[in-house]
Amino acid sequence: MKKLFLAAVIAAFGFTANAQDETPAFGFGEGDLFIEGNVGFSSTNDKNTDEKANGFNITPSVGYFITDDIAVGGTFSLNSYKQEVSGTDTEDQFGFGIGAFGRYYFLDLGERFKTNAEFGLGYLSMDDKLADVKENTFGAGLGLGMNYFVTEKIALTFGLKNVLSFSSSKLDVSGAKAVSEFNFGFGDVANPFGGNASFGLLFVL
Repeated sequence: MKKLFLAAVIAAFGFTANAQDETPAFGFGEGDLFIEGNVGFSSTNDKNTDEKANGFNITPSVGYFITDDIAVGGTFSLNSYKQEVSGTDTEDQFGFGIGAFGRYYFLDLGERFKTNAEFGLGYLSMDDKLADVKENTFGAGLGLGMNYFVTEKIALTFGLKNVLSFSSSKLDVSGAKAVSEFNFGFGDVANPFGGNASFGLLFVL
């Protein structure tokens, strides 16, 4: 009977250990590689001035975890911004951007929620089709983000990009001077160096 009881205890312990080993691990680890895609959108309709504006950006990125909490990576973005006043188009811009970022995961809100702070550097080139002029912008920004793991490898993402940011823009015309801008809080999506909310998906490879 004692042998039977001992065998039952060992079997139960082994089952518990296996169950613990098979528990999904949500999050990141040193050496993990991920791809991420974010979408941002803004819309303004001012009936006092009869002004309407719409902007969006699509930003794919790739990152690598150099520690369990710190990741570095690069981004590419497509950006569009259109504005009209009293039914007449005043701006019609389209462009692309490239950048690099460092991300620090500092807080877990439960098993599946991971929060982070991110610092980024970037370059943006926007072509105004109406004015036939190009504007180049260099900037840096600090933002906040959150991942919610749907599975061990797939997470929904939400970010407040560039809550604190600095940018310098210059028109690509003779004699143009640079315009510097410092932002804290929320800006519009047409300016990736101003704060704006974004949503997307992240895949751990």
